[in-house]
Amino acid sequence: MRILHLSDTHVEKSDAPNKYGVNATDSLRLMLAELRHLRAVDAIVVTGDIADDGAVEAYTAVRELVGEFARPLAAPVFYTTGNHDERVAFGKVLGSGHAEPELVLDSEAGERAAVTTVGGVRFVTLDSLVPGKVHGHLGAAQLDWLKRVLSTPAERGTVLALHHPPIALDISATQPVFGLRDPGDLAEVIRGSDVRLVLAGHYHLQLFGFLAAVPVWVTPGVVSRVDLTTAPGTERVVRGASASLLELDGPDGPLFHTFHARDPRAHETVYELDEGQVRALIEREG
Repeated sequence: MRILHLSDTHVEKSDAPNKYGVNATDSLRLMLAELRHLRAVDAIVVTGDIADDGAVEAYTAVRELVGEFARPLAAPVFYTTGNHDERVAFGKVLGSGHAEPELVLDSEAGERAAVTTVGGVRFVTLDSLVPGKVHGHLGAAQLDWLKRVLSTPAERGTVLALHHPPIALDISATQPVFGLRDPGDLAEVIRGSDVRLVLAGHYHLQLFGFLAAVPVWVTPGVVSRVDLTTAPGTERVVRGASASLLELDGPDGPLFHTFHARDPRAHETVYELDEGQVRALIEREG
């Protein structure tokens, strides 16, 4: 089972550079063009922040671009919501995030969570979006639903996908505040289950760890990447589209590989926050 993992496309309604001078749609086009030689991809997972402004036009653009890429591979595409997404617009274009779901969460909040099986592997997407906030949260209703889903093991195990990572790197000032707020609750649900891998995005950098002994992979963003070589308490975002390929099976699996698009402006600073700006952001959002 080979999975292409994308995240944080941040496409906007207008196909034009954002306020930082980055054209998110062009970043996605470039990344997909760089991946054109990939073969034997069984599924594509896009873990949120699909639209930067929550516009229907942005979701449509991503669906068309990723769909065109996926079509010759005959690979299904699964989407999750992120903190920049808007559930109603997401649902109008992407539905549950699955084209042909076997099971969909029915919740009062309209959370987008669903299940589809591909080649015996069960893909479960969760909705960690907290409207108006940067951090993520999985409420009791969604966790109870997940527990019921996992109560029956899949033939070849389960891959879980959500936007906000349940792990954090302590050299980042923002990750511990802006990640998933209830990782322990999720850990309790997946502990001892058939979950083989958890996929996430949000941090705009690659990160690997474990939750309840389950591997967790965070893929870097398509629109930009966070550079953690800055001084403590600061944050720099640089140009450069990235994606990941995951090999789930085999004697050495799971294996993780990151692709970086050959952008002539890669590594240029998009924006940089000093210690005071980061502190103010955390106080406002945290």
